[in-house]
Amino acid sequence: MDDVALNRFVDQVWEGEITPALVDYIRIPAKSPAFDPEWEKSGFIDQAVEHMAGWARGKIEALPGATLEVVRLPGRTPVILIESPGDLEGGDLDDTVLLYGHLDKQPEMVGWSEGLGPWEPVIKDDRLYGRGGADDGYAIYASVTALLALRDQGVKCARCVVLIEACEESGSYDLPFYVDHLKDRIGAPSLVICLDSGCGNYDQLWLTTSLRGLAGGLLTVEVLSEGVHSGDASGLVPDSFRLARQVLSRFEDEKTGAIGPKPFNVEIPAERQAQAKVAAQALGESIWRRFPFAGTTAPPSRDLAELILNRTWRPALTVIGAAGLPAPANAGNVLRPATALALSVRLPPTADPDACIKALADTLTAEPPQGAVVKFEGKQASPGWNAPPLQPWLEAAVQRASHATFGREAAMMGEGGTIPFIGMLGEKFPDAQFLITGVLGPASNAHGPNEFIHLPTGRKVTAAAALILAAHAQRPR
Repeated sequence: MDDVALNRFVDQVWEGEITPALVDYIRIPAKSPAFDPEWEKSGFIDQAVEHMAGWARGKIEALPGATLEVVRLPGRTPVILIESPGDLEGGDLDDTVLLYGHLDKQPEMVGWSEGLGPWEPVIKDDRLYGRGGADDGYAIYASVTALLALRDQGVKCARCVVLIEACEESGSYDLPFYVDHLKDRIGAPSLVICLDSGCGNYDQLWLTTSLRGLAGGLLTVEVLSEGVHSGDASGLVPDSFRLARQVLSRFEDEKTGAIGPKPFNVEIPAERQAQAKVAAQALGESIWRRFPFAGTTAPPSRDLAELILNRTWRPALTVIGAAGLPAPANAGNVLRPATALALSVRLPPTADPDACIKALADTLTAEPPQGAVVKFEGKQASPGWNAPPLQPWLEAAVQRASHATFGREAAMMGEGGTIPFIGMLGEKFPDAQFLITGVLGPASNAHGPNEFIHLPTGRKVTAAAALILAAHAQRPR
């Protein structure tokens, strides 16, 4: 391929077509079903589906034999399925490339800077602000454009399937049904490209080598059937928040954040430890300085490689929500009847999520302090993922693609987030190679306020995907 022509082609499509399409997509509040249970009635997910499908239909006309279908199973969020037979003889179902993304979004979140908002796209300093552009709305545009870039230069590629789901931010619980329903059309992928991950910086192509799993649920500690005057009851009736804090301390060391139960702790592979050291050298203190720490808050360690492993291979608890606690302005002198805490525990990539959720429930509910009513309702148990070793052709292709698009070598690092789809595919297609990458870099703040996609990185990742598709078609068999 002509690298200069490739980058020029991709830049033109991004500037003239993808960026305007992303602007319109950001305006659609297509929240994932977990955050919009009435999604069928609100229609925003369907609106996003039609917006993306409409854009893609007009583009795949340039790909001989390519088709697009919006597939709908009863009671489930829809998926967009694009099939392109490619240019190799036979269009082998067992030599398919599967390109994955999602279109559903996280909720609004508070704290957006003045002039920015989740559904108000703003372009400033190469950044397109708004919910969903980077996570993961750009994926369908980048995938189709990568195929068009190959066609533009007459470069061959294998059969490709683009699959865009609408349930990822809710744990992808609809996706297994579609993978089974479409198994004869998906085939047996030899390469999976997922554009829903992160990057350590915006200076090179990053490969995600692992993903953490997720276990979560609702802890409720109840001490009364109704609230009572704190002056009358305190000292006699235990405070439910104190008891909640007490049972959490069984699970997590409040001084260090270390998680105790054995299922949550695994041996970190030597190669991942070595990769963490290399990534730490590339990123330096930006590993932790990229976060908006308040005051003199600091990370638990200044050992950069250990911080990377904390984020990618060690379990961590976050209290993501609470009930039973009135806002300070409405807080009377009342001993509250109960405290409920929504818990999210990131799991090491190779931990068993079912064993972890059981250990979490058992640890929190055993021997309730002072006889309080302690309940734990598990909400989610998703597996992590550890990538299979890269085959030589893919390792070489990744480095070539990074140099051709970013001008420097590629880097590898685990990610702290969860993409259930990848673990599921890893089990279904154990012989497939995986290229997991993305544009969620420093300060991009997916799920939080001021989320943005770094547009130059989006363009470069698109061109890199095209180069890797070309290398896949030419690899030794």
